[in-house]
Amino acid sequence: MTSGAKVPHQKQMDYRSAGSAAPPEIVWDGLVPGLRVTNCLTNKSAGCRIIEDTVLKYSIVVPLHNEQENVTDLYARLKSVMEANGEPFEMVLVDDGSVDGTFALLREIAEVDSRVTVVKLRRNFGQTAGLAAGFDHARGEYIIAMDGDLQHDPADIPMFLEKIAEGYDIVSGWRKNRVDNFWLRRIPSRCANWLMAKLSGVDIHDFGTTFKAYRREIVGQVPLYGEMHRFIPALASWYGASIIEVPIKNIVRERGASHYGLSRTFRVFFDLITIRFLLKYLSRPLHLFGTLGMFSILAGGSISGWLMVEKLLHSSEDIMYQHGPMMVFSAVLLLAGMNLLAVGLLGEMQVRHYHEPTQRAPYSVDRILRAQSEESTISE
Repeated sequence: MTSGAKVPHQKQMDYRSAGSAAPPEIVWDGLVPGLRVTNCLTNKSAGCRIIEDTVLKYSIVVPLHNEQENVTDLYARLKSVMEANGEPFEMVLVDDGSVDGTFALLREIAEVDSRVTVVKLRRNFGQTAGLAAGFDHARGEYIIAMDGDLQHDPADIPMFLEKIAEGYDIVSGWRKNRVDNFWLRRIPSRCANWLMAKLSGVDIHDFGTTFKAYRREIVGQVPLYGEMHRFIPALASWYGASIIEVPIKNIVRERGASHYGLSRTFRVFFDLITIRFLLKYLSRPLHLFGTLGMFSILAGGSISGWLMVEKLLHSSEDIMYQHGPMMVFSAVLLLAGMNLLAVGLLGEMQVRHYHEPTQRAPYSVDRILRAQSEESTISE
Protein backbone atom coordinates (compact mmCIF):
# COMPACT_ATOMS: atom_id res chain seq x y z
CA MET A 1 0.00 0.00 0.00
CA THR A 2 1.21 3.51 -0.77
CA SER A 3 1.86 5.69 2.24
CA GLY A 4 -0.87 8.17 2.95
CA ALA A 5 -4.01 8.73 4.99
CA LYS A 6 -5.06 5.49 6.67
CA VAL A 7 -8.47 4.38 5.49
CA PRO A 8 -10.33 2.09 7.92
CA HIS A 9 -11.57 -1.29 6.88
CA GLN A 10 -15.25 -1.37 5.95
CA LYS A 11 -17.40 -4.05 7.61
CA GLN A 12 -20.59 -5.23 5.95
CA MET A 13 -22.57 -8.44 6.34
CA ASP A 14 -24.54 -10.05 3.54
CA TYR A 15 -28.06 -9.20 4.58
CA ARG A 16 -29.57 -11.26 1.76
CA SER A 17 -27.99 -14.50 2.97
CA ALA A 18 -28.96 -13.69 6.55
CA GLY A 19 -32.58 -13.36 5.52
CA SER A 20 -32.91 -9.82 6.84
CA ALA A 21 -35.74 -7.69 5.50
CA ALA A 22 -33.49 -4.66 5.08
CA PRO A 23 -29.75 -4.16 4.62
CA PRO A 24 -27.83 -3.40 7.79
CA GLU A 25 -26.04 -0.16 8.37
CA ILE A 26 -22.43 -0.09 7.22
CA VAL A 27 -20.07 1.27 9.88
CA TRP A 28 -16.34 1.67 10.11
CA ASP A 29 -14.36 -0.46 12.54
CA GLY A 30 -13.31 2.47 14.68
CA LEU A 31 -9.80 3.18 13.41
CA VAL A 32 -10.95 6.71 12.67
CA PRO A 33 -13.09 7.92 15.61
CA GLY A 34 -16.42 9.48 14.77
CA LEU A 35 -16.54 8.31 11.16
CA ARG A 36 -19.88 6.85 10.18
CA VAL A 37 -21.18 5.59 6.86
CA THR A 38 -24.75 4.77 5.88
CA ASN A 39 -25.70 2.01 3.45
CA CYS A 40 -26.88 3.15 0.00
CA LEU A 41 -30.05 1.09 0.18
CA THR A 42 -31.18 2.47 3.54
CA ASN A 43 -30.38 6.12 2.91
CA LYS A 44 -33.50 7.26 1.10
CA SER A 45 -32.64 10.94 1.12
CA ALA A 46 -29.48 10.74 -0.98
CA GLY A 47 -29.67 7.30 -2.52
CA CYS A 48 -26.08 6.55 -1.54
CA ARG A 49 -23.82 6.49 1.48
CA ILE A 50 -23.06 9.78 3.16
CA ILE A 51 -19.90 10.14 5.20
CA GLU A 52 -20.90 12.50 7.95
CA ASP A 53 -17.66 13.52 9.64
CA THR A 54 -14.68 15.25 8.08
CA VAL A 55 -11.30 13.65 8.77
CA LEU A 56 -9.16 14.87 5.85
CA LYS A 57 -8.03 18.25 4.63
CA TYR A 58 -8.67 17.88 0.89
CA SER A 59 -10.76 15.67 -1.37
CA ILE A 60 -10.17 15.59 -5.13
CA VAL A 61 -13.41 14.58 -6.90
CA VAL A 62 -13.13 13.47 -10.53
CA PRO A 63 -16.05 12.03 -12.55
CA LEU A 64 -14.87 9.78 -15.39
CA HIS A 65 -16.69 8.34 -18.38
CA ASN A 66 -14.73 6.18 -20.84
CA GLU A 67 -11.38 7.69 -19.89
CA GLN A 68 -9.21 4.56 -19.80
CA GLU A 69 -6.48 6.31 -21.77
CA ASN A 70 -6.19 9.10 -19.19
CA VAL A 71 -6.84 7.41 -15.84
CA THR A 72 -3.29 6.32 -15.00
CA ASP A 73 -1.68 9.60 -16.02
CA LEU A 74 -4.34 11.59 -14.17
CA TYR A 75 -3.79 9.63 -10.95
CA ALA A 76 -0.01 9.99 -11.12
CA ARG A 77 -0.17 13.73 -11.65
CA LEU A 78 -2.76 14.30 -8.94
CA LYS A 79 -0.74 12.18 -6.51
CA SER A 80 2.43 14.14 -7.24
CA VAL A 81 0.77 17.55 -6.77
CA MET A 82 -1.08 16.66 -3.57
CA GLU A 83 1.88 14.91 -1.94
CA ALA A 84 3.98 18.02 -2.60
CA ASN A 85 1.32 20.06 -0.77
CA GLY A 86 1.94 18.05 2.38
CA GLU A 87 -1.65 18.02 3.72
CA PRO A 88 -3.72 14.82 4.14
CA PHE A 89 -5.87 14.20 1.09
CA GLU A 90 -7.93 11.65 -0.77
CA MET A 91 -9.04 11.11 -4.36
CA VAL A 92 -12.66 10.23 -5.05
CA LEU A 93 -12.79 8.85 -8.60
CA VAL A 94 -16.31 8.29 -9.93
CA ASP A 95 -16.85 5.86 -12.80
CA ASP A 96 -19.97 7.27 -14.46
CA GLY A 97 -21.08 4.15 -16.31
CA SER A 98 -17.97 3.64 -18.43
CA VAL A 99 -18.09 0.81 -20.96
CA ASP A 100 -14.35 0.61 -21.59
CA GLY A 101 -11.56 -0.37 -19.19
CA THR A 102 -11.88 2.69 -16.95
CA PHE A 103 -13.24 0.85 -13.91
CA ALA A 104 -10.67 -1.95 -14.14
CA LEU A 105 -7.87 0.62 -13.99
CA LEU A 106 -9.55 2.48 -11.14
CA ARG A 107 -9.86 -0.76 -9.18
CA GLU A 108 -6.15 -1.48 -9.63
CA ILE A 109 -5.29 2.02 -8.41
CA ALA A 110 -7.53 1.66 -5.34
CA GLU A 111 -5.83 -1.65 -4.47
CA VAL A 112 -2.40 -0.02 -4.20
CA ASP A 113 -3.32 3.38 -2.72
CA SER A 114 -5.52 3.65 0.36
CA ARG A 115 -6.15 7.33 -0.36
CA VAL A 116 -8.21 6.48 -3.44
CA THR A 117 -11.96 5.89 -3.22
CA VAL A 118 -13.64 4.55 -6.34
CA VAL A 119 -17.39 5.03 -6.79
CA LYS A 120 -18.91 3.02 -9.64
CA LEU A 121 -22.35 4.14 -10.83
CA ARG A 122 -24.72 1.57 -12.34
CA ARG A 123 -25.07 3.52 -15.59
CA ASN A 124 -24.10 6.83 -17.17
CA PHE A 125 -26.05 9.40 -15.14
CA GLY A 126 -24.23 12.48 -16.42
CA GLN A 127 -21.61 14.86 -15.10
CA THR A 128 -23.75 16.51 -12.45
CA ALA A 129 -24.76 13.16 -10.96
CA GLY A 130 -21.16 12.00 -11.08
CA LEU A 131 -20.04 15.07 -9.16
CA ALA A 132 -22.87 14.63 -6.66
CA ALA A 133 -21.78 11.04 -6.03
CA GLY A 134 -18.21 12.21 -5.50
CA PHE A 135 -19.27 14.97 -3.11
CA ASP A 136 -21.38 12.52 -1.10
CA HIS A 137 -18.42 10.19 -0.64
CA ALA A 138 -15.79 12.86 -0.04
CA ARG A 139 -14.43 13.30 3.50
CA GLY A 140 -12.28 16.37 3.00
CA GLU A 141 -12.79 19.74 4.63
CA TYR A 142 -12.24 21.24 1.17
CA ILE A 143 -13.29 19.64 -2.12
CA ILE A 144 -11.60 20.19 -5.47
CA ALA A 145 -13.59 19.05 -8.50
CA MET A 146 -12.15 18.61 -11.98
CA ASP A 147 -12.65 16.69 -15.23
CA GLY A 148 -10.86 13.44 -15.94
CA ASP A 149 -9.82 14.16 -19.53
CA LEU A 150 -6.61 16.00 -18.51
CA GLN A 151 -7.80 19.24 -20.09
CA HIS A 152 -7.60 20.50 -16.51
CA ASP A 153 -3.99 20.60 -15.39
CA PRO A 154 -3.46 19.20 -11.86
CA ALA A 155 -0.52 21.60 -11.55
CA ASP A 156 -3.09 24.42 -11.17
CA ILE A 157 -4.48 22.93 -7.95
CA PRO A 158 -2.09 24.89 -5.62
CA MET A 159 -3.70 28.14 -6.86
CA PHE A 160 -7.08 26.87 -5.70
CA LEU A 161 -5.69 25.77 -2.34
CA GLU A 162 -4.07 29.16 -1.82
CA LYS A 163 -7.35 31.02 -2.38
CA ILE A 164 -9.31 28.58 -0.23
CA ALA A 165 -6.76 29.17 2.55
CA GLU A 166 -7.44 32.90 2.25
CA GLY A 167 -11.04 32.26 3.34
CA TYR A 168 -13.04 32.07 0.10
CA ASP A 169 -15.91 29.59 -0.01
CA ILE A 170 -15.65 28.84 -3.74
CA VAL A 171 -12.68 29.20 -6.07
CA SER A 172 -13.74 28.92 -9.71
CA GLY A 173 -11.43 28.20 -12.61
CA TRP A 174 -11.40 30.56 -15.59
CA ARG A 175 -10.27 29.25 -18.97
CA LYS A 176 -8.97 32.66 -19.93
CA ASN A 177 -7.17 31.51 -23.08
CA ARG A 178 -9.33 28.78 -24.59
CA VAL A 179 -8.10 26.37 -27.22
CA ASP A 180 -11.51 25.10 -28.38
CA ASN A 181 -13.11 25.67 -31.77
CA PHE A 182 -13.88 29.37 -32.11
CA TRP A 183 -17.35 29.17 -33.71
CA LEU A 184 -18.68 25.95 -32.19
CA ARG A 185 -17.36 26.28 -28.65
CA ARG A 186 -15.89 29.65 -27.74
CA ILE A 187 -18.57 31.96 -29.15
CA PRO A 188 -21.57 30.01 -27.74
CA SER A 189 -19.76 29.59 -24.43
CA ARG A 190 -18.98 33.29 -24.19
CA CYS A 191 -22.62 34.20 -24.85
CA ALA A 192 -23.87 31.66 -22.30
CA ASN A 193 -21.42 32.82 -19.64
CA TRP A 194 -22.37 36.45 -20.19
CA LEU A 195 -26.05 35.60 -19.77
CA MET A 196 -25.35 33.52 -16.66
CA ALA A 197 -23.42 36.36 -15.06
CA LYS A 198 -26.18 38.88 -15.79
CA LEU A 199 -29.07 36.68 -14.70
CA SER A 200 -27.42 35.25 -11.60
CA GLY A 201 -25.62 38.38 -10.44
CA VAL A 202 -22.37 36.42 -9.97
CA ASP A 203 -19.58 38.21 -11.81
CA ILE A 204 -17.39 35.38 -13.07
CA HIS A 205 -16.30 34.64 -16.62
CA ASP A 206 -16.51 30.86 -16.81
CA PHE A 207 -19.44 28.98 -15.31
CA GLY A 208 -18.98 25.92 -17.51
CA THR A 209 -15.70 24.56 -16.21
CA THR A 210 -15.83 21.80 -13.61
CA PHE A 211 -12.46 22.85 -12.16
CA LYS A 212 -13.50 24.46 -8.88
CA ALA A 213 -12.70 24.26 -5.19
CA TYR A 214 -15.39 24.34 -2.53
CA ARG A 215 -15.64 24.59 1.19
CA ARG A 216 -17.44 21.43 2.28
CA GLU A 217 -20.41 23.07 3.99
CA ILE A 218 -21.18 25.10 0.86
CA VAL A 219 -21.42 21.96 -1.28
CA GLY A 220 -23.77 20.43 1.28
CA GLN A 221 -26.21 23.34 0.95
CA VAL A 222 -26.55 23.23 -2.85
CA PRO A 223 -28.74 20.47 -4.35
CA LEU A 224 -27.34 18.92 -7.51
CA TYR A 225 -29.57 17.48 -10.23
CA GLY A 226 -30.03 17.74 -13.99
CA GLU A 227 -27.03 19.74 -15.24
CA MET A 228 -26.81 22.15 -12.32
CA HIS A 229 -23.14 21.61 -11.54
CA ARG A 230 -22.13 24.61 -13.63
CA PHE A 231 -24.47 26.81 -11.58
CA ILE A 232 -23.08 25.92 -8.15
CA PRO A 233 -21.50 29.41 -7.73
CA ALA A 234 -24.81 31.08 -8.63
CA LEU A 235 -26.82 28.88 -6.25
CA ALA A 236 -24.22 29.20 -3.49
CA SER A 237 -24.28 32.99 -3.80
CA TRP A 238 -27.89 32.83 -2.56
CA TYR A 239 -26.48 31.46 0.72
CA GLY A 240 -23.92 34.26 0.89
CA ALA A 241 -20.89 32.31 -0.29
CA SER A 242 -17.77 34.28 -1.16
CA ILE A 243 -16.50 33.49 -4.67
CA ILE A 244 -13.27 34.27 -6.50
CA GLU A 245 -12.00 33.31 -9.93
CA VAL A 246 -8.49 32.15 -10.88
CA PRO A 247 -7.14 31.69 -14.43
CA ILE A 248 -6.34 28.11 -15.38
CA LYS A 249 -4.70 26.43 -18.33
CA ASN A 250 -6.96 25.09 -21.07
CA ILE A 251 -5.15 22.13 -22.59
CA VAL A 252 -5.98 20.43 -25.88
CA ARG A 253 -7.31 16.93 -25.28
CA GLU A 254 -4.53 14.50 -26.20
CA ARG A 255 -6.27 11.13 -25.78
CA GLY A 256 -9.83 9.88 -25.92
CA ALA A 257 -12.98 11.40 -27.43
CA SER A 258 -14.76 14.52 -26.18
CA HIS A 259 -18.18 14.04 -24.57
CA TYR A 260 -19.26 17.63 -25.23
CA GLY A 261 -21.18 18.91 -28.20
CA LEU A 262 -22.96 22.03 -29.40
CA SER A 263 -26.31 20.68 -28.15
CA ARG A 264 -25.07 21.00 -24.56
CA THR A 265 -24.68 24.75 -25.06
CA PHE A 266 -28.31 25.12 -26.11
CA ARG A 267 -29.51 23.19 -23.05
CA VAL A 268 -27.74 25.72 -20.88
CA PHE A 269 -30.24 28.40 -21.86
CA PHE A 270 -33.11 26.36 -20.41
CA ASP A 271 -31.13 25.92 -17.21
CA LEU A 272 -30.66 29.69 -17.10
CA ILE A 273 -34.43 30.16 -16.82
CA THR A 274 -34.49 27.70 -13.93
CA ILE A 275 -31.62 29.42 -12.14
CA ARG A 276 -33.20 32.85 -12.55
CA PHE A 277 -36.43 31.58 -11.04
CA LEU A 278 -34.66 29.78 -8.18
CA LEU A 279 -32.58 32.81 -7.25
CA LYS A 280 -35.32 35.44 -7.43
CA TYR A 281 -38.71 33.79 -6.99
CA LEU A 282 -38.10 30.54 -5.11
CA SER A 283 -39.62 31.88 -1.88
CA ARG A 284 -42.24 34.13 -3.55
CA PRO A 285 -43.59 32.47 -6.71
CA LEU A 286 -46.76 34.59 -6.67
CA HIS A 287 -44.65 37.66 -7.45
CA LEU A 288 -43.78 36.15 -10.82
CA PHE A 289 -46.95 34.30 -11.76
CA GLY A 290 -49.18 36.93 -10.16
CA THR A 291 -47.56 39.75 -12.13
CA LEU A 292 -47.92 37.89 -15.41
CA GLY A 293 -51.46 36.83 -14.51
CA MET A 294 -52.62 40.35 -13.62
CA PHE A 295 -51.08 41.74 -16.80
CA SER A 296 -52.92 39.11 -18.83
CA ILE A 297 -56.21 39.77 -17.03
CA LEU A 298 -55.91 43.54 -17.47
CA ALA A 299 -55.11 43.15 -21.16
CA GLY A 300 -58.04 40.76 -21.71
CA GLY A 301 -60.38 42.96 -19.67
CA SER A 302 -59.36 46.07 -21.62
CA ILE A 303 -60.06 44.40 -24.95
CA SER A 304 -63.42 43.08 -23.69
CA GLY A 305 -64.34 46.56 -22.39
CA TRP A 306 -63.49 48.17 -25.70
CA LEU A 307 -65.62 45.64 -27.58
CA MET A 308 -68.53 46.30 -25.20
CA VAL A 309 -68.26 50.05 -25.73
CA GLU A 310 -68.08 49.47 -29.46
CA LYS A 311 -71.26 47.42 -29.27
CA LEU A 312 -73.24 49.86 -27.09
CA LEU A 313 -72.18 53.24 -28.48
CA HIS A 314 -71.93 52.44 -32.17
CA SER A 315 -74.77 49.92 -32.22
CA SER A 316 -72.69 47.42 -34.12
CA GLU A 317 -75.11 44.72 -35.13
CA ASP A 318 -72.57 42.05 -35.92
CA ILE A 319 -69.74 42.61 -33.45
CA MET A 320 -68.71 38.96 -33.68
CA TYR A 321 -68.29 39.20 -37.44
CA GLN A 322 -66.30 42.43 -37.22
CA HIS A 323 -64.17 41.70 -34.17
CA GLY A 324 -64.42 37.94 -33.65
CA PRO A 325 -60.67 37.29 -33.39
CA MET A 326 -60.32 40.07 -30.81
CA MET A 327 -63.10 38.56 -28.68
CA VAL A 328 -61.41 35.17 -28.74
CA PHE A 329 -58.06 36.76 -27.92
CA SER A 330 -59.49 38.63 -24.93
CA ALA A 331 -61.10 35.44 -23.62
CA VAL A 332 -57.79 33.58 -23.90
CA LEU A 333 -56.00 36.37 -22.05
CA LEU A 334 -58.54 36.31 -19.23
CA LEU A 335 -58.33 32.53 -18.82
CA ALA A 336 -54.53 32.53 -19.02
CA GLY A 337 -54.35 35.26 -16.39
CA MET A 338 -56.58 33.35 -13.97
CA ASN A 339 -54.55 30.18 -14.53
CA LEU A 340 -51.30 32.03 -13.81
CA LEU A 341 -52.75 33.46 -10.60
CA ALA A 342 -53.85 29.98 -9.56
CA VAL A 343 -50.36 28.58 -10.25
CA GLY A 344 -48.82 31.38 -8.18
CA LEU A 345 -51.16 30.70 -5.26
CA LEU A 346 -50.39 26.98 -5.40
CA GLY A 347 -46.68 27.83 -5.40
CA GLU A 348 -47.15 30.03 -2.33
CA MET A 349 -48.92 27.17 -0.56
CA GLN A 350 -45.98 24.88 -1.33
CA VAL A 351 -43.51 27.46 0.01
CA ARG A 352 -45.61 27.89 3.17
CA HIS A 353 -45.79 24.15 3.65
CA TYR A 354 -42.01 23.88 3.25
CA HIS A 355 -41.16 26.57 5.81
CA GLU A 356 -43.81 25.80 8.44
CA PRO A 357 -43.54 22.96 10.96
CA THR A 358 -45.22 19.74 9.87
CA GLN A 359 -47.66 17.48 11.72
CA ARG A 360 -49.65 20.42 13.00
CA ALA A 361 -53.03 19.45 14.47
CA PRO A 362 -56.09 20.56 12.43
CA TYR A 363 -57.85 21.92 15.54
CA SER A 364 -57.42 24.36 18.43
CA VAL A 365 -58.06 23.36 22.06
CA ASP A 366 -59.78 25.77 24.45
CA ARG A 367 -59.46 23.69 27.64
CA ILE A 368 -59.28 20.09 28.86
CA LEU A 369 -61.32 18.55 31.69
CA ARG A 370 -59.87 15.43 33.25
CA ALA A 371 -60.81 13.45 36.39
CA GLN A 372 -57.93 13.37 38.88
CA SER A 373 -59.24 10.55 41.12
CA GLU A 374 -61.99 8.02 41.52
CA GLU A 375 -64.18 10.68 43.18
CA SER A 376 -64.28 12.26 39.72
CA THR A 377 -62.74 15.52 40.76
CA ILE A 378 -62.58 17.68 37.67
CA SER A 379 -59.57 19.88 36.97
CA GLU A 380 -58.70 22.15 34.10
